[in-house]
Amino acid sequence: MLHGCAGSTTVGADSSGGGKGGGKGKGGGRRSFDGGGPAPVVVAKVSQRDVPIEVTVVGNVEAYATITIIPQVGGQLTEVAFSEGDLVKKGQKLFVIDPRPLEAALQQNIANLARDKALLGQAEANLARDVASEKYARIEAERYGKLFDEGIVSKEQGDQYRTNADTLAQSVLADKAAIESSKAQMASDDAMISNAKVQLSYTTIYSPIDGKTGNLTVKLGNVVSANQTALDTITQIEPIYVTFAVPEANLSDIKRYMAQGSLQVVAKNQAGDATEVGALTFVDNNVDMTTGTIKLKGTFPNTDHKLWPGQYVNVVLRLTVRPNALVVPNQAVQSGQDGTFIYIVNDDKTVSARNVVTGPRVDQDLVIEKGVEEGETVVTEGQLRLAPGSRVQIRTSGDDGGGDGGGRGRGKGRGKTG
Repeated sequence: MLHGCAGSTTVGADSSGGGKGGGKGKGGGRRSFDGGGPAPVVVAKVSQRDVPIEVTVVGNVEAYATITIIPQVGGQLTEVAFSEGDLVKKGQKLFVIDPRPLEAALQQNIANLARDKALLGQAEANLARDVASEKYARIEAERYGKLFDEGIVSKEQGDQYRTNADTLAQSVLADKAAIESSKAQMASDDAMISNAKVQLSYTTIYSPIDGKTGNLTVKLGNVVSANQTALDTITQIEPIYVTFAVPEANLSDIKRYMAQGSLQVVAKNQAGDATEVGALTFVDNNVDMTTGTIKLKGTFPNTDHKLWPGQYVNVVLRLTVRPNALVVPNQAVQSGQDGTFIYIVNDDKTVSARNVVTGPRVDQDLVIEKGVEEGETVVTEGQLRLAPGSRVQIRTSGDDGGGDGGGRGRGKGRGKTG
């Protein structure tokens, strides 16, 4: 049995309807059209097609990378090689800081290296001289030692030669130490030169990424401080991220479909005139307990720069495509005491109410899991005037034949039954 939602009239379900249904219209509506002719309705066909299963939310565009340009050396800003808002390439020159103080420091370190090389050469020459002298003195000491043993010379003369030989041996050791010291000093000079070259290279600043420059915070001619002054910010917009959050109830489906392949993400601006297609590349590692959502991120090529950092966009995450699904216009589905139902137009231009099981909504259509078949005719407008068994007249949308309770439709019905 079906009961009208707004009336008390009880009607029986049409045997051709295949089930029960409840109408939203008043019971009196049917009595009016029993005597006054068929009720005007708009209809549509149950269609079968591949239906994408999607999640639609609002997201926020996020730069792929954001780099703040801070100089690593201080000095006067002598060149700005771009204009604010320019698109720059990785390795493109951006700024030049006065290099003259660091060039002078580099030359000083090079001169120190040359000096220490000369000192090394001098120490090596001293070593060669002292080695030769020590060798000769050692031979003399041995010869006088033999003469002393034979009683030809005094002991004092022999001791004198041995002492001289020992002194020269210590000089040789001192020369070797001087050589090692010179080599260490040269290594230090090399390190100082390398550091000076690195510092000098910091005076020319190049772009670390492809991106778009922002507002120039320091103008040409100002003095900047090392590791402190922010000169500009470069934002990479190719590719670009769109960050969005979905209810945690969708997480299991997202994980399941991600295991089967990459998931498509579509981003549209608020005006709807710019669309970019990307792929889901990030799923956060925890659910936000305050909102019950999980953060996701899609990556978009953005070669046309349709998406801009900080922009709000409408995001559609496509999970899968359901093949051969039965769909009807969303407005065809009604709610009654026995659940959701649809009015089916029979061949004899009467309607029957049929209970249905609905699936996901796709744009202006609704997937029907159970209750209808492809090609059947369903009522999309005018349900408020119907009850199971009512006779209908099919019209196109926008005709004056009445609508969902339109005043003119009701007035004609009453005039004929009165």
